[in-house]
Amino acid sequence: MGIINVTPDSFYDGGKTTTTPAILAQAEQMLTEGATFLDVGGYSSRPNATHISEAEEMERVIPVVSEILKTFPKALLSIDTFRSKVAHKAIEAGACMINDISSGALDAQMLKTVASLQVPYITMHMKGTPQNMNTKAEYDSITKEVMYYFTQKISEARKLGINDIIIDPGFGFAKTAEQSFELLNHLELLKSLEVPILAGLSRKSMIYKTLDISAKEALNGTSALHTVALQKGANLVRVHDVKEAIECVALVTKLKSAD
Repeated sequence: MGIINVTPDSFYDGGKTTTTPAILAQAEQMLTEGATFLDVGGYSSRPNATHISEAEEMERVIPVVSEILKTFPKALLSIDTFRSKVAHKAIEAGACMINDISSGALDAQMLKTVASLQVPYITMHMKGTPQNMNTKAEYDSITKEVMYYFTQKISEARKLGINDIIIDPGFGFAKTAEQSFELLNHLELLKSLEVPILAGLSRKSMIYKTLDISAKEALNGTSALHTVALQKGANLVRVHDVKEAIECVALVTKLKSAD
């Protein structure tokens, strides 16, 4: 899943794709390199991100969804939003999946909206909001809590008629680097929930702070952790760098076929 952030303040690529030509060029590159999905987001979810209105988020993402699909009609687009109205408008514009960092916690209408639209839904583990999540990284057992959280979220979604559910452990969201590594180390336990797992590790602080480098220098570390996540059962990786992620997928697939 290739990341297309139409934001001025995302932690790695904020401001790089805010014009239509830049967005279409990035979409073309990602699709050419083998991305299965493109994930379009207009609300930065980095720690302490600036809060924007629903109207501003809508203005950022809906024209982008339309433009990408006009240029690349076979592209599969996901909308990265926690707001049900933004999600609904994006699906109307041609997106085919909803990626919600809050799992419905920040918009009471989200799950009902997903159920009515009958599209795949990515539910992520997070506590609080992007603005305050860094203060909420307290757990007795991070893995047990995330497992319990998804058990509840999957049950709630299915009761409403949401059939296609993908879980995202939310690396870095209300989690310290140590907690994120612990969760990654036990990622295979999430397979017991019998739904696809998405790993969002690309260039995150758990990588660059551990290595004492910048996010711009974290591609090699990202590939290393993508390999670990894929070996431990991740079905999707959400990435800034598609070519390198595709290579990780190919190598891990080859390794697993050698059993």
